[in-house]
Amino acid sequence: MSDATAPEQPAGEVEGQVTSPDPRPPSPPDYSSHFVPGPSGTAVPPPIANPAGLPIGYYATQNPGTFPLYQPIGTTQLIQSQPGKYPTLNQHAAVTWMPVPAPIPNCPAGLEYLAQLDNIHVLQHFEPLEMRTHFETINSYDIKNNSNQMVYFVTEDTDDYARNSYRTLRPFVLRVTDCMGREIMTMQRPFRCTCCCFCCPSARQELEVQCPPGVTLGFVAEHWNLCRAVYSIQNERKENLLKVRGPCSTYGCGSDSVFEVQSLDGVSNIGNIIRKWNGLLSAMEDADHFDIHFPLDMDVKMKAMIFGTCFLIDFMYFERSPSQHSSA
Repeated sequence: MSDATAPEQPAGEVEGQVTSPDPRPPSPPDYSSHFVPGPSGTAVPPPIANPAGLPIGYYATQNPGTFPLYQPIGTTQLIQSQPGKYPTLNQHAAVTWMPVPAPIPNCPAGLEYLAQLDNIHVLQHFEPLEMRTHFETINSYDIKNNSNQMVYFVTEDTDDYARNSYRTLRPFVLRVTDCMGREIMTMQRPFRCTCCCFCCPSARQELEVQCPPGVTLGFVAEHWNLCRAVYSIQNERKENLLKVRGPCSTYGCGSDSVFEVQSLDGVSNIGNIIRKWNGLLSAMEDADHFDIHFPLDMDVKMKAMIFGTCFLIDFMYFERSPSQHSSA
């Protein structure tokens, strides 16, 4: 019967079996990675300089056309983007992202994407759990350009009690992240009671847009109107800059709903927010599709404010509660 305890190998033999030290740095202690490394290779040195003094990981030396969310076994391809907070890591093999633009002076970090676009698509994720269980889940949205490339990802940050108690009137925080998983914009909606008179200022809805998070970029304020949705886009001092005028007919019934972005005097149309009608799917599913149009040369901060207006419109007029589905 052999001895269960194997003798230790001499130090010389152990050293002879090691061809070279592992050049890869140790994984961060708090990050649980699913990446399976391939064979050892030459370590890639970090960039020597960081352009424009931006935070590490913001400016990519190689624009990520396709953002890898997993790494196949046995490959030697390096991860060129730092692990982010994209919530659907386990749902898609890869997500095609818009190439990272060059930094722009006096532009909040992350809004450089909007400088290259004159329209974006807001695609809400469909949640089957809501229709099956009548339990309100968090909203999440893909923001894409005309080439079907991801520009941003938006996810709701609320608790279960608020979502299922207040439904469409719930206060919320929407967090906008880019391809690196950085939160570049935050949108907050406070709770406003609608039990009192509709013309009362305390009953009017409001959305605050922060970019970067913690720094107020502006506000979207609802104005009372008897037959249509009217909003004003304001700066950080709550001074009116633009006006948004909605349709008069029933919202989202049989056709696209167009919300026009106008100058304060209402003379010129600057852009629009269109809620697309997708047939019976629009009536049955809680997964909206918006197209946002604005001038290409428009200030990126105003583009961000129009972008934020879209979400207040969605929650006020097109967000359906599961209980409403069952009673229909």
